[in-house]
Amino acid sequence: MANPRVDGVARANLNVGAAAALLLALNACHATPQVRLKPDATTAPPALPALVKDIDAILADPALAHGYWGVVIRSLKNDETLYSLNARKLMMPASNMKIVTLAAAAERLGWNYTYDTWIFGTGPIANGVNGVLDGDLLIVGSGDPGIGTIDDMSDRLFANWAERLKSAGIRTIAGRVIGDDNAFDDAELGFGWSWDDLQDDYAAGISALQFNENMARVMVGPGPAAGTSAAVSIAPAYSGLTIDSAVTTVAEGAAASASINVSRLPGRSTLALRGTIALGSAPRALDVSVDNPTLFFVNTLRAALIANGIDVRGPAVDIDELPSAPPHPASPPLIAYTSPRLSVLAMRLMKISQNQYAETFLKTMGAALGTPTAAAGRAAVQTTLQAWGVQPADLIQRDGSGLSRYDYVTPDALATILTHVYRDDRLRRPFEASLPIAGRDGGLTNRMKGTPAEGNARAKTGSMTDVRGLSGFVTTADGEPLVFSILANNFDAPPAAITATMDAIVVRLARFSRRGATEAQRDK
Repeated sequence: MANPRVDGVARANLNVGAAAALLLALNACHATPQVRLKPDATTAPPALPALVKDIDAILADPALAHGYWGVVIRSLKNDETLYSLNARKLMMPASNMKIVTLAAAAERLGWNYTYDTWIFGTGPIANGVNGVLDGDLLIVGSGDPGIGTIDDMSDRLFANWAERLKSAGIRTIAGRVIGDDNAFDDAELGFGWSWDDLQDDYAAGISALQFNENMARVMVGPGPAAGTSAAVSIAPAYSGLTIDSAVTTVAEGAAASASINVSRLPGRSTLALRGTIALGSAPRALDVSVDNPTLFFVNTLRAALIANGIDVRGPAVDIDELPSAPPHPASPPLIAYTSPRLSVLAMRLMKISQNQYAETFLKTMGAALGTPTAAAGRAAVQTTLQAWGVQPADLIQRDGSGLSRYDYVTPDALATILTHVYRDDRLRRPFEASLPIAGRDGGLTNRMKGTPAEGNARAKTGSMTDVRGLSGFVTTADGEPLVFSILANNFDAPPAAITATMDAIVVRLARFSRRGATEAQRDK
């Protein structure tokens, strides 16, 4: 998901209001810009001068002059390029990398792909209806990223598992609850992720056993008086994190009232909180990543089994902590749980930009080839996309989500991928359904409202420090489908100005008519 610390960045020496005015400028005459970014000379056919001029003027705002832009817009009807700027230049995509990962996953795994989680008993069940499992409960995962989130029913799910175990005659588990995460390798984090992001929920590591998207929520509230320690709590209860808080309460209205810093070193379970919170203020919610997703899963499951009437004598453990891993029993599992299909999981991946899902899909593609690593997943993506016409030089992929600043892709490559998906009947509908809709949902809920793009444009957003992206589909006033990719890097303008610029371009595309503006407006 997008980095929440980025979206609030502001620079007082720049005119943020000018960015918001870009959308209004589409209905006004176009003055000669002070700074002009020229589109590629070969992409301004005679029938399109007004569109090219308008987009050129939008990008010519002086506040954007220091940034770097890549834009490609094509007709899905006849492959005509309507506009192109730096279309073959490598740029950081942020979460537009999820387009790459999901498209390849849909091709290689199929939209009906599901994840399985199995629960085995490693010993016999003795003593009849009040039976004792004389052994361990072994939980074998395959990577399901949605347990505890996708259906918002983790308590009911684990309670259901407890009832099914009791139906199998189990009232006591003599041994441990073991989490087997060996379906994936043990590299939880994406390549090149910034260490100071790792405590945040959007940088949660992945495992073959995952619960609640590998995140917990810390609540920080003011103490009873100025100078006292803040009140701190964390949920779910079995996150495995230890809180080291030095947050103090300050007088009501103090300038530093919302200054709370969160940090956690890689591989450590201690979450350090530093800062202040104002007396009388509302509690602050901080979403954080857990250190060991597998332990998070099995500790939570063990607690749920106990709460639902099963006596568990042994601890919850990660299989990697054992000197020798127990073999998978030859008997059928006591419980077999199947995830929603990939087409359903994709909705959460794209609508809210959930990084953990993207990293899971990438590693799953590797596992499907027999090597459960992100590197094998990247190789699978590259092979798939080359067959679609994406040149190797146009994509440098290091993770599945775009959180890595070592990811690079060209706008042309993103447009090529989207074009292939659009024209493949096997891929198109679920992919389109997963994209945020302008003015309606996901990352575009509050964007382009009240314009011809609302309810029309479907696109993936991308957001991290000095990077923004927007790539997807829009239909013109004539009913012509277009594909577009817009990336911005290395800008010093406020992020709001960059977002407004991208939205202005997409709105202009929604208004575009090959018959001319007067005729198109009359037909509306």
